[in-house]
Amino acid sequence: MGHPEGMSSTAVIVVIVVVVIALLAVVAFAWSRAGKRRSARLRERFGPEYDRQLAETGDPAETDRVLAEREKRHRALPLRELDERERATFEQRWTSVQAEFVDDPDRAVEHADALVDELMSARGYPVDDADERAKDVAVEHPVVVQRYREARRIAAANRDHRADTEDLRGAVTAYRELVEALLGRDTGRTNTHA
Repeated sequence: MGHPEGMSSTAVIVVIVVVVIALLAVVAFAWSRAGKRRSARLRERFGPEYDRQLAETGDPAETDRVLAEREKRHRALPLRELDERERATFEQRWTSVQAEFVDDPDRAVEHADALVDELMSARGYPVDDADERAKDVAVEHPVVVQRYREARRIAAANRDHRADTEDLRGAVTAYRELVEALLGRDTGRTNTHA
């Protein structure tokens, strides 16, 4: 009754079901591969920041979603490169902070923290919330941002008189790495993964 070459209704249904299952399997496989490629791309781009986010969420899919959202947010930021005059001014101020460390490490860390905030603001990063700022910077500088978080932690400990000179030296070194990255004077230590 209208079935090709005498196929029964049952045979037609079986063929349709097999074709639908095969198509669903192909779609599921493609979806899975796309997700794995996305995860691999995000892991490559974010490096240790991917691992930090995964430890925080405990869920690879959620980690991918969060980091993809960060990329989207980052693309919308009004980021800009500094002109040579601005860059030179920040470099000069940074040199002063480093020199200050010799005589007054506590103040040098305070000034380094403030200088980094000003530099981020000048580049177009929002500076309202330190955690959000770190997340924004992590899109371009995922290795350096780990050190930046540590520098911020040491600066906070220093305000409570809980940091020793070696801690402060580590903070200034971490701030220097971020300053170099933000000034476009990356000396190879930042490993941006981008």
